[in-house]
Amino acid sequence: MSPTTIGLIGILLFFLLIILKMPIAYVMAMIGFAGFAYLTSMQAAFALVSKDLFSTFSNYSLSVIPMFIWMGFLAFHAGIGSRLYNLAYKLVGHLPGGLAIATQATCALFGAVCGSNTATAATIGAIALPEMQKYNYSPALSTASVAAGGALGVLIPPSVIFIVYGISAEQSVGKLFLAGIIPGFLLMFLYMLVVYILARRNPDIGPAGPRAGWNERFRALGGGLLEVLIIFALSLGGLFAGWFSPTEAGAVGVAGVLLVTLAQRKLTLEMIRKSLADTTRTTAMIMLLVASAVIFGRFIAISRIPFAMAEWASMLELPSFVVMAIILLIYLLLGCFIDALALILLTIPIFLPVAVTVLGYDPIWFGVIIVMVVAMGVITPPVGMNVYIIKGVARDVPLEVIFSGIWPFLFAIIVCLAILIAFPSLVTFLPSLLH
Repeated sequence: MSPTTIGLIGILLFFLLIILKMPIAYVMAMIGFAGFAYLTSMQAAFALVSKDLFSTFSNYSLSVIPMFIWMGFLAFHAGIGSRLYNLAYKLVGHLPGGLAIATQATCALFGAVCGSNTATAATIGAIALPEMQKYNYSPALSTASVAAGGALGVLIPPSVIFIVYGISAEQSVGKLFLAGIIPGFLLMFLYMLVVYILARRNPDIGPAGPRAGWNERFRALGGGLLEVLIIFALSLGGLFAGWFSPTEAGAVGVAGVLLVTLAQRKLTLEMIRKSLADTTRTTAMIMLLVASAVIFGRFIAISRIPFAMAEWASMLELPSFVVMAIILLIYLLLGCFIDALALILLTIPIFLPVAVTVLGYDPIWFGVIIVMVVAMGVITPPVGMNVYIIKGVARDVPLEVIFSGIWPFLFAIIVCLAILIAFPSLVTFLPSLLH
């Protein structure tokens, strides 16, 4: 059999084992090792695994991952999310669907100090859902708005998925962070528009809350937004200004959260201990995924599937945007079954050469588009990680009710994708300023 055939068999086996609910990291490592051994030799495969595992876990560039994850967990345990929600609620809670609109703003702001869709959904869900229940919001709207808003955590920097994409695709993490700002806030406004339209058409699903006075708003502004701006300026402001690298930015961000929360006496030793434990578990999972994806990527590369894909794409007598639409559709379908981070690591060796070399797209733009498509996967059935997290928070809401409320938000993501594809400068403008 040809190497390409062996590669296709390996991919089919991957999906079969995923369906059987085997852990994705182990599946990628096993198939990558077995496929590489078949195409080369057992000795070469053992050398590959030992080298890649060591190089991944000792890679200085990857130390940025635990830093930004710890920053997010510190913000979570210090209650930054609840103060942000209070601010957004005071500003827009009086509008139709105001609490759900406030949820989108809170998810975006919390994403700026968190970088994780799951942490954003869990944190804001625990705060917002009881409030929306108190004002008799429709369970479908309330739960779906939080699940969808959590996806903003993967677009607005610092994003762990952007970090992993940048390392896998050998692209500047700083440029990716800048590239995600406009798309992230554009999607946030589209989410808000969806909520407003739904609540205007049917006020019963999202009743307006009481209007807060300006004194209350200014007090909430000082207590909620100021600390986020300080943390954002310390970590990402210095990164964008070129004062330090992405890895150093993560450490500066952690120091910023610690200083701000300790100065406000919002953080205890027990909270720090819990944040470290959560960070250790999450980092171990991500690092194992990255190492396994490297092994699987070696097998995919030696099977020549990326070259076959590139040749196939170049032979298609179709406009490049049609081929890109096919690639995005593949990502959307895979995102329904595979975790976002694993999907990025699995597919970058296959589709990045096609998008950049054959179709001529900018790798930074491609990264933002792919991360946005992957964000759809965290709220679509049957995997929909954010939906299951919200189900864990709102235990009395059936799963099918949450999924039924997701569709308007999926439409908002599709509209956002169409805008970014039609106007790619919305993605590339801010990164171009780094030159």
